[in-house]
Amino acid sequence: MILEKNICIDTNVLIQNPDALHCFEDNTLILPLVVVEELDGLKKNEGENGSNARSAVRILESYRNKGDLLKGVKLEQGGTLRIEKNFKDVELPPDLPDDKADNRILKVCLGLFQQRKRGQQIVLVTKDIVLRLKAQILGLRAEDFTTEQISGDDNMYPGRSQAYIPEDQVKLFKKHGAPLDVLYISDENGKTSPVEAAENEFLILTPDQSSGKTLLGRVTGQKVVPLRYKKTKPYGIKPQNLGQYFMQEALMLPAKEIPLVIIKGMAGTAKTFYRLPSAWKRCTTIRRENTGASLCAVRMHNLMMTSASFRAERKKRLRR
Repeated sequence: MILEKNICIDTNVLIQNPDALHCFEDNTLILPLVVVEELDGLKKNEGENGSNARSAVRILESYRNKGDLLKGVKLEQGGTLRIEKNFKDVELPPDLPDDKADNRILKVCLGLFQQRKRGQQIVLVTKDIVLRLKAQILGLRAEDFTTEQISGDDNMYPGRSQAYIPEDQVKLFKKHGAPLDVLYISDENGKTSPVEAAENEFLILTPDQSSGKTLLGRVTGQKVVPLRYKKTKPYGIKPQNLGQYFMQEALMLPAKEIPLVIIKGMAGTAKTFYRLPSAWKRCTTIRRENTGASLCAVRMHNLMMTSASFRAERKKRLRR
């Protein structure tokens, strides 16, 4: 017997991935009205959350134009989407007040569960651990949303790739860089093929005859060169992972080499934090090199940060 799933989606799922409505195959997706209200409140925010909220609202608007969302509209990739505004009279335990958005979502899930037909499953999908715990207390099934946000094109340019470098080219690479045509990649069967890399793409290089440390490089012309600013610590900030090493390199290079830097990543990866010290450090470098600065979008409230607050934030992050 095939069970029909009614999936109730929390706001944070759409904030992580606005395209999440297309990730649940042929099932019935239910948006509590409070989720729509929360998206409306978030859409004017700056940053990734505001951007994703606006994207989610636009997707909902496109389906609203196709039919009545209160009755249900067919999704492009299968399944049905509808907005649920009922179940206001469903009773929750006294310690779960109705004025909280999470508890209003629980009321919808509980109401759907009480009215479910034979063979139906009611599933709450949320990124909120506490909300999943509350759902379990009420006897409701709850799951995490694990599909990360991706571009509509699965082949979205990542900005970095991995390759092998011949052992006899390692010393040359460290001093002057290595020719791009000596690098190669290998599949699971051991078949090798040449590297295809774009200008300014970052490469993670592994020497093919040793198990030593990987090398970090950047493509320029027909060569791959070592990172120029790998050892730089703008205002004491040191990169903590590969992504931050590459981000620092891109932000610190002169504009004639990288005129525009686009940084994309999950929340908490120091995108916003790292741009400020890199920009300040780059400005001081400009006076010596007189080469101009790369263009990078930085929010105004970050530029208005005082030096004292910046030093305090820097110390806090370095202690982590």
